[in-house]
Amino acid sequence: MSQEYWEHRYQTNDMRWEKGAPSPGLVDFLAAHPELPRTRVCVPGCGTGHDARAFAAAGFDTRGFDIAPSGVKLATEKTRTAGLAAQFQRADFLRDQPPMPFDWLFEHTLFCAIQPAERDDYVRALLRWLKPDGQYLAVNYLITDTDGPPFGTTREEIWQRFSPHFDLLAEWVPRSYPNRTGLELMFWWRRKAA
Repeated sequence: MSQEYWEHRYQTNDMRWEKGAPSPGLVDFLAAHPELPRTRVCVPGCGTGHDARAFAAAGFDTRGFDIAPSGVKLATEKTRTAGLAAQFQRADFLRDQPPMPFDWLFEHTLFCAIQPAERDDYVRALLRWLKPDGQYLAVNYLITDTDGPPFGTTREEIWQRFSPHFDLLAEWVPRSYPNRTGLELMFWWRRKAA
């Protein structure tokens, strides 16, 4: 989907993905892992920035990226209002070069938002943006929809796409927004050494 498509969704307030709070699975993960080094995290497809703010509140050096200028603007405003220090900028995660390498990348509703034909581009982008030995935390939406966005995926597809490049550290069913209960699977990966 193009920048124009997503910007139009913001301009017309057609933001069905907007839940008004960070991913419950992410909130629980951060609370369960206070020992993690508070390093640099990338949140691509950050929307209005809820997940990025959760990382920032937990002490991470947080950068959010979105293809839609209005998403970046809203994320910046909401973060300033919350008194948090995350940075946001417009970027096409699939095609742009990262401004820097990241220790962490958090995925939530980006993989399911892109066209399924772009999923190989997504894997290549992930490898561009993430440092060697970097960590990839993902909440994947396991639905059957083919007429999205959101577009469905399966655990099998996730394993096939990411296991060649990443070691799986953990996998679990996270706490979810009420309308997604039982439809999400969370993965914690570490990038394999080259």
